[in-house]
Amino acid sequence: MAEEPIDLIRLEGEGNSVVLRITGRERREHPGRTDVLAGEFRIDTPFVSGGLPTWLLPGDLRQWQQALDLLDAGQDIAWRADTRAPGLFIERDQDDDRCRVTVRDHSASLTAVTVTVPLADAWFDDAYRRLDLALETWPPEGN
Repeated sequence: MAEEPIDLIRLEGEGNSVVLRITGRERREHPGRTDVLAGEFRIDTPFVSGGLPTWLLPGDLRQWQQALDLLDAGQDIAWRADTRAPGLFIERDQDDDRCRVTVRDHSASLTAVTVTVPLADAWFDDAYRRLDLALETWPPEGN
């Protein structure tokens, strides 16, 4: 049975949303190549809507957990900033419960989209739950 897609990242509100949906594991036939998780960033606003396919390596999930910890501590984050994969950047607005979320395609379209969404404290519990669900559904190889 195929697993259902999981929204690893879901930031939404005020008519804007940024979602990273994992759709499944892609097996690599070549020996020594790590399987990847297939997914898509979806950005929807009243002004622009679009999607960007992506793949996640096992280390990306561990790095997302570290990024969540930093964001929860009040810091801005840059997740997958130094890779060929699309990167996610979140800047917290210290004056209210909003943040600026940017998805940047470093290699293919060379495009970035930034949206503003609310970031309430309750969002973090849900974000950690989504990460745990992804790790349970598609554990990194070797676990």
